[in-house]
Amino acid sequence: MKFSANLGFLWSDRALPEAIRAAKAAGFDAVECHWPYDEDRLAVKAALEETGLSMLGLNTRRGDVAAGENGLAALPGREAEARAAIDEALAYALAIGAKNIHVMAGNASGPEAHAVFIANLRHASAKAATHGVTVLIEPLNAYDAPDYFLKTTVQARAIIEEVGAANCRLMFDCYHVQLTEGDLTHRLGDLMPLIGHIQFASVPERGTPDRGEIAYGHIFKVIEDLGFTTPLGAEYKPDGPTDESLGWLADYH
Repeated sequence: MKFSANLGFLWSDRALPEAIRAAKAAGFDAVECHWPYDEDRLAVKAALEETGLSMLGLNTRRGDVAAGENGLAALPGREAEARAAIDEALAYALAIGAKNIHVMAGNASGPEAHAVFIANLRHASAKAATHGVTVLIEPLNAYDAPDYFLKTTVQARAIIEEVGAANCRLMFDCYHVQLTEGDLTHRLGDLMPLIGHIQFASVPERGTPDRGEIAYGHIFKVIEDLGFTTPLGAEYKPDGPTDESLGWLADYH
């Protein structure tokens, strides 16, 4: 298996270029991040070129984080802000060669939010398609994000089908899906045609994949057998220094 270091959680105490170099030194095959917008894109690009790592993806801005916002794309009345965030994410992705942008829905519910999310995803998918970039959506669990609009893979599938764009795909985070729905083996098999990226962490504590209730040795084999070859995103919270949390990497590589 190949693995991507999610630098939103791993080496999060370092500037993004230095975190990229640390991921390379640790043996990761790629990197991904959350919100890199305060980082100089030229420095980030230089670190990627120096290490030979690809940046798999980044997130759109959450909005007013202090007020509890967690994305903008499903918020009625905030369409202009949501599309500005999408355009910003796409521009940054293109500058550093990132392949995916995760469009964050935000805290909302109801049919109006659904319609707004569909419209914003169509906007994002159309703009991204001209550059060969994929738009991702990710269901979040109700323990960590109780008010988030996108909650399940069933809902995500329906939205992707309604958007109707080949480059609008599912980010399947094993941690979130296990907490909300479980049955990872069958869900991976069923949803694989829609999956653009896969992430993982232990359940329930969101730690390293060599503990908790998910048998990742089995899950990684399932993913491999299904023909998914993109590096899997290690999006877990280390107990201490990231370098001391990587015992699992050699075992599963």
